Amino acid sequence: MTYKEKLHKIKTFIFDFDGVLTDGVVYLMPPRDFIRTMHVRDSYAIQYAVKKGYRVAIITGGNSEMVKERMAYLGVTDVFLRASDKLKVFKEYTADHHLDYSEILYIGDDLPDYHVMKQVGLSVCPNDAAEEIRGMVDYVSPRKGGEGVVREMIEQTLKVQGKWFDQNELSW
Repeated sequence: MTYKEKLHKIKTFIFDFDGVLTDGVVYLMPPRDFIRTMHVRDSYAIQYAVKKGYRVAIITGGNSEMVKERMAYLGVTDVFLRASDKLKVFKEYTADHHLDYSEILYIGDDLPDYHVMKQVGLSVCPNDAAEEIRGMVDYVSPRKGGEGVVREMIEQTLKVQGKWFDQNELSW
C-alpha cells in the first residue's frame, strides 16, 4: 500500500518536536534558556487539524515548558516531555485513548523515533532526518525539519479525506 493510500485511514497525528517542528538547532541562552523556531504554517495546520477533530500529540525527549505552552496555544494538550523511551510513552498513550496504530501518522527524524515509527500506520520524516530513519519510513518529505513537513502531511491527509480548506471556515 502506498503512503497516499494510507492517508485515508489517519485519525491521529503524533510528532517529535526538535528536528520535525524545528530545524533541530537550539540556541543556548544564559542562564539556561533555549530558543527554537517553528514554521508558522506548521502551527496553522496543527490548530486546523485539531479543529477538524483529529487527535494531535507531541512526544519529545526535550524538556521545554515552552513546547507545552506553544502546543496548548494551538489546541494540543497531549504533550509528553522528557520521553527517554518514546515507545513506552506511545504504547501508554495509545492504550489510554484506545487508538488503532494503523490510524496514526508519526513524524520523527532520529533514532529515538525508530521503534515508534515501526508501529504506526504511516511513518514520515523530513529529508534531513538521520540516514537510518530515512531508510525505513513510508515517506520522506522533500522538506527539512522546521520547514513545513508537518503542514505538508496534515494538508495531504485532510485533502485525501476531503476535509481541507472550506472557504466558509476562514473566519475561525
